[in-house]
Amino acid sequence: MSLFRTAARAHVATRVIGNTHRRQQQRWAAQDSAAAQAAPPQPPTAPQVAATSQPQSVPDTASMLAQLEQLGQLRTAGVLTEAEFEAQKQRILAAF
Repeated sequence: MSLFRTAARAHVATRVIGNTHRRQQQRWAAQDSAAAQAAPPQPPTAPQVAATSQPQSVPDTASMLAQLEQLGQLRTAGVLTEAEFEAQKQRILAAF
């Protein structure tokens, strides 16, 4: 009889945990959808995208030099204007 009682208790505990988990997931989904409707996401601007795509680690000098070299090549090729070159150079130097 004790084995049957243990199985019944395990079944009830599993159902309670499952129901609690399901309710929490529904509650969180409702909160997420309410937050999404309240404030539609703003598209990121170019500087924000560049700032968030860089890892938040210790600055790497070799990486900075490589970026500056690429920037110089783009300016030499005529892809970037002098003002764009200076702005991007300052962004790279400020990040490191």
